[in-house]
Amino acid sequence: MTKALSIKEYGNPVIQEVAGTFDKNIKYIEKRLGLDIAIRADNILIEGSEVHAEEGAALIKELIALAEKGETIDDQKLNYTMDSIKDASGEFITSVDDDVICHTVSGKPVKPKTVGQKKYADSIDKKMIVFGIGPAGTGKTYIAIAKAVTAFKREEISRIILTRPAIEAGEKLGFLPGDLQSKIDPYLRPLYDALYSIMGAESFQKNMEKGLIEVAPLAYMRGRTLDNAFIILDEAQNTTPAQMKMFLTRIGFGSKVVVTGDKTQKDLAEGTVSGLDVAERVLGKIDDIGFIYLTAKDVVRHPLVQKIVKAYEEYEVRQSTGREKRKGRTGNSRSRK
Repeated sequence: MTKALSIKEYGNPVIQEVAGTFDKNIKYIEKRLGLDIAIRADNILIEGSEVHAEEGAALIKELIALAEKGETIDDQKLNYTMDSIKDASGEFITSVDDDVICHTVSGKPVKPKTVGQKKYADSIDKKMIVFGIGPAGTGKTYIAIAKAVTAFKREEISRIILTRPAIEAGEKLGFLPGDLQSKIDPYLRPLYDALYSIMGAESFQKNMEKGLIEVAPLAYMRGRTLDNAFIILDEAQNTTPAQMKMFLTRIGFGSKVVVTGDKTQKDLAEGTVSGLDVAERVLGKIDDIGFIYLTAKDVVRHPLVQKIVKAYEEYEVRQSTGREKRKGRTGNSRSRK
């Protein structure tokens, strides 16, 4: 089947953006969908099976719509749009609003890059407490910090508090030199990095010295009441149920809370229940608490990260299925005895 798209109404820069440098985007689409695509003076000709030609035409239309909005067609946008068309989800990047959360210190706009991220950002606006749960690279922490900085600049809250449990990621780090702050800083470095990117080192340092921005281990939250603050608990999968309860009961008037976690990357001691898992079961039906689940489709790092996340998800499903089967066989053998 041959499908033709008219390109008369589109400017040359738009088509160049869709095609990519040396037509790399077109070549990638051809390879993944098994198509032959040719750009002529007035048309884009797409040849292949009926299903794939239709997918290719829908994909290129979406990419043209993105390019017309001034977006750069990078690998993430190309893969996300292609996957949305192939699984018929209809969740295209063009359906994500143009609303910019804020700008980085270098002027780069911070905004949702996937439909999942858009739902996450909207939930933060609407709910008092939001749990953002998903794999690495889905922007859980970065979007939360961008929302916090925006609320701070608008004077909707008076301070930002970022916290995470100080727990070793499967390594015994031993004795660390320096004072207490020096010992805990490595655990909090990802939060510092995000704040530097959005606020700039000078603005961050100035507000830190005034006590308007606080980055601290979760243990420091005990006994406090946090009013009129934007509070982010990062790496929540590494909390215990007691720590999670302690944290959530610190919340005061005029505050907003975002809890982020990746349930596949727990560093707790074997046999320890995660506070994130318990909170999910206990708080799921409370109206003003939102749970947003991001997936491998929402990964906005290098496309290889998305493939790694998917591979591990499939592996864990196989492992879980295998364990259930073994339990079933063990149970049957006992009943026969």
